[in-house]
Amino acid sequence: MADLVIDNPYTLEEAARRPLAEEAEVDELLEAAAKAAKAFGTTEVGDRVALCQGAVEAMKTAGERIAQDITAMMGKPLQQGRNEVAAMTQRAEHMMAIAAESLADTEVPGRAGFERRIERAPLGVVFNMPAWNYPLLTCVNAVVPAILAGNAVVLKHSTRTALCGEHFARAFQQADAPPGLFQALHCDHDTAARVASDPRTAYVAFTGSVGGGRAVYRAVAAGQFSDVGLELGGKDAAYVAPDADVAQAAAGLVDGACYNAGQSCCGVERVYVHRSVHDDFVAAALAAMRALELGDPTTEVDMGPMAQPGAPAFLERQVTEAKTGGAQVLCGGKPVDRDGTGRFFEPTLMTRVSHALDVMRSESFGPIMPVMPVDDDDEALALMNDSELGLTASVWTTDRDRAATLARALAVGTVYMNQCDILDPALPWTGVKDSGKGSTLSPLGFLHLTRPKSIFFKL
Repeated sequence: MADLVIDNPYTLEEAARRPLAEEAEVDELLEAAAKAAKAFGTTEVGDRVALCQGAVEAMKTAGERIAQDITAMMGKPLQQGRNEVAAMTQRAEHMMAIAAESLADTEVPGRAGFERRIERAPLGVVFNMPAWNYPLLTCVNAVVPAILAGNAVVLKHSTRTALCGEHFARAFQQADAPPGLFQALHCDHDTAARVASDPRTAYVAFTGSVGGGRAVYRAVAAGQFSDVGLELGGKDAAYVAPDADVAQAAAGLVDGACYNAGQSCCGVERVYVHRSVHDDFVAAALAAMRALELGDPTTEVDMGPMAQPGAPAFLERQVTEAKTGGAQVLCGGKPVDRDGTGRFFEPTLMTRVSHALDVMRSESFGPIMPVMPVDDDDEALALMNDSELGLTASVWTTDRDRAATLARALAVGTVYMNQCDILDPALPWTGVKDSGKGSTLSPLGFLHLTRPKSIFFKL
């Protein structure tokens, strides 16, 4: 079996190398997980919370090393990696805080002589496949709630950020998790498909591309009728209304488009601006983009390199096609390096775009922000909903009622007002259309990781 080799997107040198699991290793791992799940499913929620608290503390202690590994594997600026450690902790702590109430039995009163209630029973083995762009956050969304719900976890992290899987497994080991309860797996796509379809796997959580989500769904369907949670792509839209604070909107949306080099599933990829404030918005956005500093991600820069080798060429093709279709590129638009090093792509602002362009239809996953003028709220709404994806959308306005009216009609999982590219663990993270199925975080994040069990006793 070949090794997994991860390159450093800035130095282009080898960042890590790991052997991929053989078939016998995978079978042993699943057997251990199934055995651990059976015993752990009978534990009290308080004991599970204590275990997760210990693991989170171990992750915090190793936080600087984890942030450095993230920077080496996918190019995220080091401070942003540190921010991700903190955000992971916040999400885990929130889910731990609500676990007892969210997983409590639902009593059904009103029938004398009978005891009726609904329990939330663990599923068994949860197979989690998180994405590389936020390797801690896409992971913690599922793994901590899965343990809190009484399941075992097999974690197959993205091959781009495989060391993060080891960090999570090590943290649970340091917290004295039972053998087999939390295991990291390095494997190829074919092996992952076999694990997803294995009868010992009760649930699959996947974060990644739409194509990847379809492949996971097919793999699970080829096995047993396990459920699947899919957090897939986004082509997230923003509307800057005529009454918006234009400076605030420009600063927020440029950050939403370029943070993490635009490699965010909920990053801003389309902006519709009321014609009356269009020129002012574009001028402010252009200044903000030109101020972004690219460079060595171990230093204090705004943007690091693109994680995946093919990303700069893909983004350049989108820009070239847009220019051919009449778009105007005000800044950026091409791959660059820094002193001959790294695979960067310039922050890119475009105007004169139409919905016929690929840059307005297909997920870019890079620091590209196309801007299109609209005449009113209805036109903005129609264009925002004109997508096969539906993860988030943002409305920039000083009128709360305007935002609420648009929110009711927007076909997305989350609607923001005067902010974007952010997540609150008290709210469910979910998408519609090709952006996925299921929810993570909030009390709803436990629903897919448990099954209802009816208790109907005649006394």
